[in-house]
Amino acid sequence: MFRSLNVLGQPLAPCSHDPKTGWFRDGCCNSDANDRGLHVVCARVTAEFLDHLQARGNDLVTPALEHGFPGLSPGDQWCVVAVSWLDAYRAGKACPVVLESTHQAALAVVPLEVLMAHAFGGAEA
Repeated sequence: MFRSLNVLGQPLAPCSHDPKTGWFRDGCCNSDANDRGLHVVCARVTAEFLDHLQARGNDLVTPALEHGFPGLSPGDQWCVVAVSWLDAYRAGKACPVVLESTHQAALAVVPLEVLMAHAFGGAEA
């Protein structure tokens, strides 16, 4: 597992336990070399963001219970793929992010200034 620090250089805070998120489904946006998508941005999803991802073929709304995925609703927090969040940002559809819960690995994809401009005020929903 990559060292669990957030984009602010502090210990990584949980993103969400309801629904349970993360590459490891540990509630945190932890990652390792097997996480080729880098599910490291703790996003507080909006309808606009979810619609954008769905239009791009990444349906986070429809439950996939066989994979333990309940489907997301606006206001849920979820560890999303850094490139997907950046794509939504570039399309003007970015949702807020929880900096304390966003893994520092996200900085390889998304500039800190961009994340900070979309910061949401609190960790773990």
